[in-house]
Amino acid sequence: MYMLPGFFLYTFIVFVPIVLAFYYGFFDWSGGTKMTFIGFDNFTALLKDSVFIQSFYNNIYLTALCVIGQVGIAFVLALMLHSKRVKLKSLHRTMSYFPSVLSAVVIGFIWTMLYDYNYGLINIILKQIGWGQWAQPWLNNESLSLTLVAIPLIWQYIGYYMIIILSALSAVDQQVLEMAEIDGANSWKKAVHITLPLIKNTLAVCVTLSIAGTMKVFDHIYVMTGGGPGTSSNVMALNAYKTSFLTYKMGYGSAMSIGVLILSLVVIVGTRWIMGSFTKEREVR
Repeated sequence: MYMLPGFFLYTFIVFVPIVLAFYYGFFDWSGGTKMTFIGFDNFTALLKDSVFIQSFYNNIYLTALCVIGQVGIAFVLALMLHSKRVKLKSLHRTMSYFPSVLSAVVIGFIWTMLYDYNYGLINIILKQIGWGQWAQPWLNNESLSLTLVAIPLIWQYIGYYMIIILSALSAVDQQVLEMAEIDGANSWKKAVHITLPLIKNTLAVCVTLSIAGTMKVFDHIYVMTGGGPGTSSNVMALNAYKTSFLTYKMGYGSAMSIGVLILSLVVIVGTRWIMGSFTKEREVR
């Protein structure tokens, strides 16, 4: 009985909107009272929508960068902070975690100012050190815009995953590491052959959270580039928003949101399966 309030709240906030989005996806609907049933036409149109397909590829690229950047860097920093040689650990943890509590809109505005051509810190530094020829309107570069948008995403959540990994490291038996040191293992070997296998389940959770967050990313890109220049930094969530609320194709936008959900689940499940297969193969060896 004590779980019922939470269950009803979850159903109302999460499950009902998904069902309604799936329902509206069967209609040609512009948001008014007129709704024309068209069956699976909206869903089949997604398979031919070049902008949506490009948005999916952009999400995959962002996800790859964020998993490597967020979880990878967080793992390295967690190992460093877990070392006995590091002082003021509480301060380091607090400062590292601080960006993750900021709003995505605030992060977007901060990094947009850093990338600005006229008064951005990056171009100012380049000009001060005599590399002014490299200064450019960074977010207007189609070949760089998606990568540049990934950097704030990585920076914001490194501390978040670092805290999770630190909690897992605190559960590792220190005697195992001390025995490895006696046997002559250096820091790299201890990290790869001992620490990494012992916290693999925690790392799998971090990877899953990183993928889920990046596949539905919206705020940062909406603030920084709006999906531009052109569609070079467009992602699925932003594409669904534009379709629904700027062109008023509510039915097609609903179908697109279901497509985002399904593709995100496929990527998450596929990644977990690959990680599970790799882990089993390594255990056999």
